[in-house]
Amino acid sequence: MKRTKFGYLLFGAALTLASCTNEESVVEQAIQDEVTVDKNAVNRANLKPIGSGVMMQAFYWDVPAGGTWWNTVKDKVDDWSNAGIDAIWLPPATKAQNGALSMGYDPFDYYDFGEYDQMGSVETRFGSRQELKALIDEAHNNRLSVIADIVINHNSGGDKELNTFTGVEYYTKFDPLSGKFPRTFDDFHANSNHQSDPAVFGGFPDLCHHQPNVQDWLWKKPESVAKYYKNVMGFDGWRFDFVKGFEPWVAREWKNAVGGFSVGELWDGSVDYLNWWANEANGSAFDFAAYYKMRDAFDGNNMHKLNEDMLLKRNPQKAVTFVTNHDTNEIYHGKMRAYAYILTHEGYPTIFYRDYEEWLDKERLNNLIWIHNNLAGGSTNVLFTDQDEYIAKRNGHNNAGLVVYINNADHWQERWIQTNWNNTRIKDYTGHSGWEPVTQGNGWVKIQVPPRSYSVWSVK
Repeated sequence: MKRTKFGYLLFGAALTLASCTNEESVVEQAIQDEVTVDKNAVNRANLKPIGSGVMMQAFYWDVPAGGTWWNTVKDKVDDWSNAGIDAIWLPPATKAQNGALSMGYDPFDYYDFGEYDQMGSVETRFGSRQELKALIDEAHNNRLSVIADIVINHNSGGDKELNTFTGVEYYTKFDPLSGKFPRTFDDFHANSNHQSDPAVFGGFPDLCHHQPNVQDWLWKKPESVAKYYKNVMGFDGWRFDFVKGFEPWVAREWKNAVGGFSVGELWDGSVDYLNWWANEANGSAFDFAAYYKMRDAFDGNNMHKLNEDMLLKRNPQKAVTFVTNHDTNEIYHGKMRAYAYILTHEGYPTIFYRDYEEWLDKERLNNLIWIHNNLAGGSTNVLFTDQDEYIAKRNGHNNAGLVVYINNADHWQERWIQTNWNNTRIKDYTGHSGWEPVTQGNGWVKIQVPPRSYSVWSVK
């Protein structure tokens, strides 16, 4: 097409105007992002330190669909904070293959928090982007940190394409409506970088974290998933799903890029493995070793198991303890006793939503949370175990410490034990016992515990 000199001038002017407009938009967006970052930083400065209290797993498997969950949780954060919770762990928050029905563990678009019409819905199962942001803001207003569930082992919902390395068609073509983190077969195993797949989950395409495009979009780019979750959405920490599917350096690099608390779901009872992973990832790990020992102690009626090795004993600063979660429910009969165990011992304890809000005695759980936050300090000495009894003392750190007595038997029990308190009146802070004995000059005292229950003793 022929252009006149005047036409070129008009075309140049239009380009200049468009360029200025684009530059202004970029600057305006940068300013908005900076304000968002600053606002989140201000909010975080007032948060309770993660680990100073107790974490709440703020969901369970198959929470009600219909986009109401974010609002349900938002209405509870004030009460949770007052009870002594310091952080809430949310389910995977972005659009997955099953849209409004998905619990989020089949991720498709890491940037669709419930605003794009794809995978059969606009909102996620839990609600809209606006509702999620309102929940995070409300949690921050109540000094609670918000932990994001990060699913980066596998993806779901892609279109079929040919993998030239395997010669097989597979569902690895991802073109999300957000326009962020497009993926092809070269971003998944097998590819030019890695032919082998460390761990396949459910047959889903498995992300290859050695690929530059994957690293860029997950944690390196200014708009990476990690930085977007932190700076734009306001998340404060990370729960990494199925970490057996990728090397611990992935979680470490993510944390190096954005900071924050991190914990990995390493589903394994080996303390050596858990400890190795936590150290390599520079984060924490859920203490599955403690979980299995508690199952055997309380439902298997072998309280000696509580004196065996666990991550909370090997490396307490990296142990996140739990009684059950959205995937597990093997401790039935002794669940309150199991909570008495994790809430009086080292590690960072987690409360499961349904235990707190539906299944167990909330008043008793609040009492144990208070005991954890106010009395459970210092190192631990196990004082006595047998088939149905367990007694241990916390030696105190800026507090008096405590003695916990857990009983699996069907009758009251009592024991003489040696405390750190001489000539001191003590009481059972659970209210389960009416005794308020005075310790002897050498710290010895007799304490008691009700049938299939627990008592927690400290200075009056």
